[in-house]
Amino acid sequence: MRMTVEPRTRRRGEALETAILDAAWEELVEVGFPKLTMESVATRARTSVPVLYRRWAGKDVLVLAAIERYRALHPVQVPDTGSLRGDLLGLMKGMNHGRLGFTTVITSVFAGLLADSGLTPGEVRARMLGNQPRLSDAIFRRAHDRGELDLDRVPAAALAMPFDLIRHDLVMTLKPVTERRILEIVDELFLPLVTPRD
Repeated sequence: MRMTVEPRTRRRGEALETAILDAAWEELVEVGFPKLTMESVATRARTSVPVLYRRWAGKDVLVLAAIERYRALHPVQVPDTGSLRGDLLGLMKGMNHGRLGFTTVITSVFAGLLADSGLTPGEVRARMLGNQPRLSDAIFRRAHDRGELDLDRVPAAALAMPFDLIRHDLVMTLKPVTERRILEIVDELFLPLVTPRD
């Protein structure tokens, strides 16, 4: 039985770049960072390898661009419930259900970039996350303005803690975190640590 190969289509500019970045993301999901190649992405995008190299210097740069595009297309909504607890629970539940696949892929990419690029873990994380503000910044600023949180007193590590914990659980289990665990992180660990005491 003969397989038919779809002919390459002539695309330029944004249409071509979108096809390539989508193909790179699909390759990441299906085969992971180690097995992804410029050739496999070009084949999936129905273009040529030189076309990829004209836009991205190598696999690492292409993968980071694909991650950035996926993240931009799948934003997590930042809730505004009127309370620090409500906002934090809403954000963490949104991250939990909306980002499991993203987190799984990112874990594979993180390890691959560490091995291939010679970058430190901090440098890899910075490149993957870019310069975007953290989703929690608006929540913490509103809580500060309402008097629920003193941003001048609470260390940055404490503010990062609930998200570090949920990210850890997602990466370790590759499953959504239970609602009970999210409540535990917020109510038993985070809020007692940061809530102003009389």
